[in-house]
Amino acid sequence: MPVKKNTLRLNMLAMFIAIILLQTSIPLIGYIPIGPLEITIIPMTVVVATVLLGTVDGAIIGGVWGLTTFVRAFVWPTSPLAAIVFVNPIISVIPRIMIGVVAGMTYTYLKKHLKSQAASISVSAVLGSLTNTVLVLGLIYLFYKAKAPQLYQINIKELLPYLLGVVGTNGVPEAIFSGIVTPLIAVPVKKIFDRTSR
Repeated sequence: MPVKKNTLRLNMLAMFIAIILLQTSIPLIGYIPIGPLEITIIPMTVVVATVLLGTVDGAIIGGVWGLTTFVRAFVWPTSPLAAIVFVNPIISVIPRIMIGVVAGMTYTYLKKHLKSQAASISVSAVLGSLTNTVLVLGLIYLFYKAKAPQLYQINIKELLPYLLGVVGTNGVPEAIFSGIVTPLIAVPVKKIFDRTSR
C-alpha cells in the first residue's frame, strides 16, 4: 500500500475511533431520543467507516465500539441491565464487529450488481444495523434466559416475545433510519475520500 494511502487510512481510522468515543460518551450524539424510542446511530458510523475503508477496518471500528461498551459496563453502565449483560464480551463486542463484517460484505457484493451507490450503501446500513440488534438480543436470550425474572421481571416463556418486541420497536426504526441517513453521509464523503487517496 502506498505511503500516502496508508497514512490517510490510519488518519481516518483515528478519526472514526474518536467519533465512536464521543458518541458513546456525550448524550444525544450516539443515541437520539424520538418519542418513547431511543435510536442508536452508532452503527451508522461503523457502516460509513466500512464503506470508506473496507470490511476489515469497519470491523475494527465496530470492535472499538464493542470494547467501549464492555468497559463502560464495568465503570459507567448506561443502565442496570448493561452492567449485567455487557460485561460479557460475546454480547458487547462480537455484534459490533459483525456490523462491519456484514455491511462490508454486503456493500462489496452490491456495488458490483447495483448501479446506485446510494442504494448499495443503504442496504448495507440496514443489514449492519439489524445485525447488531439481532445478535445482541439473541445472545442475551441465549446466555441470560434463565435470569429473565431478575433482568426483565418476566418469566422465561415471555422473554423471547419481549425481545422480539424490542426488535420491532427499536431495531426496525434504527435500521430504517440508518438506511435513509447513512447514504446521505457516506456518498459525498466517499467522493472526497476517493479523490484524496489517489
